[in-house]
Amino acid sequence: MWIKRPDDIPSSEITDEKLYINRRRFLVAAGVIGATGAGLLGCNSDAEGSNAGTGADLMTAGAGQEPDDKPNTYEQITSYNNFYEFGTDKEDPKGNSAGFHPQPWTVRVEGLCKKPGDYHFDDLVKPHKVVDRTYRLRCVEAWSMVIPWQGIPLAEMIKRFEPQPSAKFVAFTTVMRPNEMPGQRRPVLQWPYVEGLRMDEATNDLTLMATGLYGKPLPNQDGAPIRLIVPWKYGFKGIKSIVKIAFVDKQPETTWNIAAPDEYGFYANVNPEVDHPRWSQATERRIGEFRRRRTLMFNGYADKVASMYSGMDLRRNY
Repeated sequence: MWIKRPDDIPSSEITDEKLYINRRRFLVAAGVIGATGAGLLGCNSDAEGSNAGTGADLMTAGAGQEPDDKPNTYEQITSYNNFYEFGTDKEDPKGNSAGFHPQPWTVRVEGLCKKPGDYHFDDLVKPHKVVDRTYRLRCVEAWSMVIPWQGIPLAEMIKRFEPQPSAKFVAFTTVMRPNEMPGQRRPVLQWPYVEGLRMDEATNDLTLMATGLYGKPLPNQDGAPIRLIVPWKYGFKGIKSIVKIAFVDKQPETTWNIAAPDEYGFYANVNPEVDHPRWSQATERRIGEFRRRRTLMFNGYADKVASMYSGMDLRRNY
C-alpha cells in the first residue's frame, strides 16, 4: 500500500470513514489482522499493581481490550491539534496551515551511521511497506484520541541507514519555515522544534514514521508529510514535519524539556502515577466524550514497552 500525494487522489479512491472503521473491525474479528502486533482498535493493555512508578513493577502488565475504544473521526483528528508552529490554540493549526507546502520534501540523515545523506520523500518512503496502525494518542494536557495512522515502522528506516554501534540515541528536527508557519515568528518555544528517542525506543515495533491517516496523506495540521508516532509517550514526543534525523551518542536536547525541564522530561512516558506539576495525570478525556477515562500505564502498551524501563525510577526519569 502506497500513500499517494494529495493531487493524485480522486475522490472515488478515498475510503469512507465508516467503511474504513468497519473494515478494520471485521479483519480483526476474522483473525486476518492481529490486534496486538498492529495496534488495531486500541491494542489496549493495562498495568496492575500497587505501584506503577517503576519499570520492574510493570513487567507483570497484562493485555486487554476496551470494546468502545473506537477511532475518532477524521474531522476531530484534523481540527483539534497541538502544533505550535501554526499557533498555540487547538484550532489554530487547521486554520493557519493552508499555506504550508509539504511537497517537495527532503529529510537529511546524518551522524553516526553508514548511509547519511539527503533523502527525498519518495526515496525515503517508497522502499518500505506502508502499514496500518491504529494507536491511542495521549497528550500531556490529559486529553486523548484514537487515530488510524499509516506509515513506516521507524525500525525499518533505521536499519536502512545502518547506524554505528556508538549511536545510542536518535534526534529529530522539524522544518523551520516562519514564512509558512506563523507560530515560528513568535518566541513561544525555541525553534526549530527538536525531539529524541533512545535507540531501543526508536527501534521498538510500535514506533512509527506516519505518512497518512484514514488512508489519506497527512494533513498539514497533523504533521505533513512525515511525523513521529510513539504511542506509549505523551503527544509532544511526536515531532511533526521532520526534516532531519541524526544518530548521536549522547541524549539529545528536546524542545519542551528546554522550555520547562521541571514539567517535561526526556522520556515522557504516559504514567498515571506521576502528575504534571499543574494537573493530575490519573484520568484523561477522550475527544468526543464527556466522561473521563482512567489513564493507562504507558498509555495501555505496557506489554510491549515496559521491559525497556526495567529497574528505572520512572518518577525521576519522567
